[in-house]
Amino acid sequence: MQKGQVTRTAIIEQALQSATKVGFEQLSLATLAADTSMSKSGLYAHFKSKEALQEAVLARAMEVFSEIVIQPAMREPRGTARLAKLFDGYMAWLGGTVIEGGCVFMALSQEYRDRPGVIRDKVVQAFKDWHSTIVRVVTDAVDEGELRADTDPRQFAFEMAGIGMSFQSSYKLMSRHDAAAMARRAFGRLVDDFRENRAASRPGTD
Repeated sequence: MQKGQVTRTAIIEQALQSATKVGFEQLSLATLAADTSMSKSGLYAHFKSKEALQEAVLARAMEVFSEIVIQPAMREPRGTARLAKLFDGYMAWLGGTVIEGGCVFMALSQEYRDRPGVIRDKVVQAFKDWHSTIVRVVTDAVDEGELRADTDPRQFAFEMAGIGMSFQSSYKLMSRHDAAAMARRAFGRLVDDFRENRAASRPGTD
């Protein structure tokens, strides 16, 4: 990797860490220059505009999310084992063990909720891609016979994402020490509710 690319990568990594704490709009080139010991003109040599930097940071966040959450899960066998691994990675991502400030996508979903433009479009697509990944993994679990045939994968994805959002607000905002345990219990109940072997025990299924 050439020196220029190494420097660009270092800028993006620092900007990603900063963005989870201060947001994209407050991601100042002046502050970033100080954090990376570079001049503003040096930063402009790599990124011609603030939006170009933001797009590069968001692209890197998507890459890291895939490396931490999606790729390890896809190495697991199809079914609930893969689904559990996906949730484990999701928890690690949300808990800030990967990026100190937590989930940059959730932060951006609030920051750009009513602000149209390229960044908002990319954030929306990131959320859609995440839900689609959950849907695909849940569908595979149904096909493997580990979840009930009448499982609604979109509903499952909605509830799993909701558990993640509740966990992050409880953990990051309210500093609840038991937030992770509560999130895992909620996920466990969600999976159990859709397991194939639960159908026979439900009223009216005889």
